[in-house]
Parts: sequence; C-alpha cells; structure tokens
Amino acid sequence: MAHRQRRRRRPSGPSQITAKLTIPFVGEISGTWEPADAERSAAWELYLELVTRVSVEELAREEGLLREALSSLYTFFTTTREILRRYGPGVAPPLAPGHVSFGVLAVTVLNRVLRPLLASWHPRLTAYESGRPSDHDPVLWEREWEHAEALRAEITAVRRSLTSLARTLQAVAGVGDLIDLPAPRAPRANSDTPPPQVRGTVTAEWRKSGARPALRTA
Repeated sequence: MAHRQRRRRRPSGPSQITAKLTIPFVGEISGTWEPADAERSAAWELYLELVTRVSVEELAREEGLLREALSSLYTFFTTTREILRRYGPGVAPPLAPGHVSFGVLAVTVLNRVLRPLLASWHPRLTAYESGRPSDHDPVLWEREWEHAEALRAEITAVRRSLTSLARTLQAVAGVGDLIDLPAPRAPRANSDTPPPQVRGTVTAEWRKSGARPALRTA
C-alpha cells in the first residue's frame, strides 16, 4: 500500500483583527491587521517560540536567573529575525495608514522592546558576573547585585509586551491558548479504584473477597 503523506492544514484564522502592542515606558501601538496566509504561518512559528521560552513566564524573585532570562530574550531576538528572513516580503506588505502587519509588529518588538533592554543590561550584568569570586555561588552572587531588582522590573515590563504580542499572534494563527494552560489535577487521595496488580502478588482486599485474580506473568 502506498504511503500516504500527511497534508498540512492550511493556515486559518480571522480575516481581520485589531492588533495592539504595549511598548514598555513608551506607550502602545495599534492598527488593523488583515493577515495573508504567509503571515498566519509566521505568526504560528513566532507564537510557538514565545510560549516555549521564559519570554512569557513570570520570573518570581526567588526563581530563575536574570542571566537565563536575558539569554532567552536574546535567542528570541535572533529567531524572530530568522522567521522574517524565511517568509520574506510577504509578511511586510505596503500598508494603508492605521494598518499593521506581521513585519511591523515583529520589527517593533525587536527594535523598541528587546533591543533597548539587551543593549543596556547585557553588558552591565556581564561586567558584574566577571567579578564573582570562584568560590561564590553564581545564583547568590546574582541576587546580591544592587541592580538586580531594577533589571527584574524591566524584564517584567518586556514580558507584558511579549505576552500581548503572543495573544495577537494566537488570534491570527487561529490556534488555541498555549500560555495559560490548565494545571494537572493531583490524584485523589481516597480512590475506590483498586490498585493495579503487582507481579506475583494479590492484595489483601482481594484475599478477603475470595476472588482469585490471575497473576501477571509477563
């Protein structure tokens, strides 16, 4: 029988949305987005990058490293440029006033959101890290930095912007919510379901019942 190749689903989603993007310490840009198929595909790729990185996850004070967050944002910067190159001019068409495109939103995030943060804080954090004594824990050393809270606050502001971008990309790509995923439910403490059989054993409950379950032999 000939092998059937799985066909890719054509990008689907709304024909038009109102896109909004918050820029930390600057304001907000918005406009009408009427995405082409290439923009929908690019939106899915960039959305996937956002939801699988620390980019849209809150960085609690006692969790994670500032260096890790900056490195993730730097990698996202590089990946966004690669997506823009791969899809080409089709994701950045000429626009009427009041309209936006994938290219407009992506480049705005790179130049107005990520570049200022990385250009300012990457060298400062690197300089501080270079002074860490060899016997000093790197996590504690980072948390003792006098500018740690200021950097954390700016990363939080950038995350809000990236989250608003992710929501817009989600709508354009026509996909489900991969940001606020439901937490897995803990198993019930008192379950009426009998425990699974263990090889070569019979539980006390089954002994009392007089049943003779078959033992696992494989």
